Amino acid sequence: MVDTPHMHPTAARGFRHGVDVYSRGRPDFPPQALEWLQDDLELRAGTTAIEIGAGTGKFTRLLATTGASVIAVEPVTAMLDRLVSELPTIMALRGEARSLPIASGTCDAVLCAQSFHWFATPAALTEFRRVLRPGGVLGLIWNVRDQSVDWVAKLDEIMAPFEGDAPRYYYGEWRRVFPSPRFGPLHEKSFTYSHAGAPEQVIVDRIASVSFIAALDAPARKRVLDQVRALIAATPALAGRETVEHPYITRVYWCRAG
Repeated sequence: MVDTPHMHPTAARGFRHGVDVYSRGRPDFPPQALEWLQDDLELRAGTTAIEIGAGTGKFTRLLATTGASVIAVEPVTAMLDRLVSELPTIMALRGEARSLPIASGTCDAVLCAQSFHWFATPAALTEFRRVLRPGGVLGLIWNVRDQSVDWVAKLDEIMAPFEGDAPRYYYGEWRRVFPSPRFGPLHEKSFTYSHAGAPEQVIVDRIASVSFIAALDAPARKRVLDQVRALIAATPALAGRETVEHPYITRVYWCRAG
């Protein structure tokens, strides 16, 4: 099956080839994210939540712990296959933000984890509003690398020459669709979070999982990751350590259907 032609080509290529490193290198989400889902988004047993761009199911696992019925939607076949194999009890469908395989007015929440910047358009918001019940909620969440830490900022310097026109959370272009006539005011919160583990996992694999790095040919990707390993070796807080902590700021946003 061919992935949807509406995807950005960097996402289509990078996420198709980067499933393994995505699963290994991407962090989970902090406990405050579950509190956000339960308290602000009011997800619980008896509600239905649809996750758009669910990837390999990193956020889907957390979403399911609310007790809500979860529908995971993912356009990249390789990602969807991994999600299905790891979360077989979750309803998983192939689809994309502008054309969801969901009946109108059937969901209490639409969630986008690490994904909304790829499809932040009025057309997507129109489709989200279509599947939501009156008063339903749109929730957006990103684990953002904390660039106030020097070595984290240097990671972005290593990656920057390769990003091309790939949309990124950092640039804030996704905000241009708000305020939306289909939704109320956008609320936001943030939490600090650290991903602890071996440097090869939480730093090298994390960078390898970035769409435009995963989309590079093998020699170019190796050169980037060699620079990342050199940075680790040259950073006293990282060098020679079996376990390190990669700092993040988890940012959440939500608004109610109008």
